[in-house]
Amino acid sequence: MAEPNAKLPADNTDSARGFAFALTAYLLWGFLPFFMKAVAHIPAPEVVAHRIVWSVPLAGLVLVWLGRTQELKAALSSPRMLKMATLTAALITVNWGIYVWAIGAGRAIETALGYYINPLFSIFLGAVLLKERPNPAQMVAIALAALAVAVLAFDAGGLPWVSIGLCISWGFYAFFRKTLPIGPNQGFFLEVLLLSVPAVGYIVLLEATGEGHFGDTGMTDVLLLLSCGIVTAVPLMIYANGAKLLRLSTIGIMQYIAPTMIFLIAVFVFNEPFGATKLVAFILIWAALFIYSGAMLVESRARRAAQPTPAE
Repeated sequence: MAEPNAKLPADNTDSARGFAFALTAYLLWGFLPFFMKAVAHIPAPEVVAHRIVWSVPLAGLVLVWLGRTQELKAALSSPRMLKMATLTAALITVNWGIYVWAIGAGRAIETALGYYINPLFSIFLGAVLLKERPNPAQMVAIALAALAVAVLAFDAGGLPWVSIGLCISWGFYAFFRKTLPIGPNQGFFLEVLLLSVPAVGYIVLLEATGEGHFGDTGMTDVLLLLSCGIVTAVPLMIYANGAKLLRLSTIGIMQYIAPTMIFLIAVFVFNEPFGATKLVAFILIWAALFIYSGAMLVESRARRAAQPTPAE
C-alpha cells in the first residue's frame, strides 16, 4: 500500500516527524477493513466510484493549501503524462475494486497475503522488466513466497486470485507510477481527477435507475459514501509527506504494519477460517519477509558505513 514515489531524505536519516506521518498512515490502512465491512452491503463498484469522486475535492484542497498546483498544470497539458496517468489510474481502480469486494466477501486474510507479497513481487518485476539482478536472499524470499501461493492453490484447487490480483495490480501500479515525473500528492490528484468523469457518470446512472445508495437508502449510507473520500485520500497524503522524511529501509519494514493488522482483524475480529494450510502458507511468507527485510537492513547499514563522513 505504500506510495511508490517515496523519496530518500536528503541526509539519508529518519526524522521523528516522518516516522509519525508514516505510522499514522499505516495504522489508518490497517483499520480500513472495519470501514469496508460497514459498506459491504453496497456493491464494490459503487464504493470505488465514491472513493474516487470524494477524493477529488480533498486532494485538490491539499494541493491548493500546499501551493503545489504548477506541476499539475504542466501535467494536464502533456499528452504523454495524461496517458501514463490514465494507465496508473486504471491499475489503482482495479486494486481498490478487488480490495473492497474481498473485505465485504469475508476474504480479508487473502488481502493481507496479497499485500505481504507486494515487495517480493516488485523485486520480481524489477528482474523481469528492468533486468535487475536479485541478490541470493531476495531469490530465496521470492521462492518461499511462490511456494506459499502454490500451497494455497493446491489446497483450494485453484489460485488465490484475490491475493494475486491485489499483488499484480499494485505491483504494476507502483512500477508505472515511477515513470510520472510528478509529486505524490499531485499524482494522486491527477489520477482521481481523470477517474472522476466515468465515476460520476456511473453514480448518476445508478441513482437514475434506483440502484444507487446515495440518498434512497438512508442518511447512514450517504455519510458512509461521503467518508470514502476521507479514508482514501487522507492516509495516502499523510504517507506521501512522511515517506520523503524516511529512509527506504525504514519504509520497507513499516510497510508490513498494515497487512499484519488486516491479518489479525480477519482472524480474531471477523472470525475468518484459518486452518493448517493457511498457517503453513503464512509461515512461508513471514519467513520470506524476514529474509528479505534482514538482507535489506544489512545492505542499508553497509551503504551508510561506506559513506564518507563530513570530516573526510
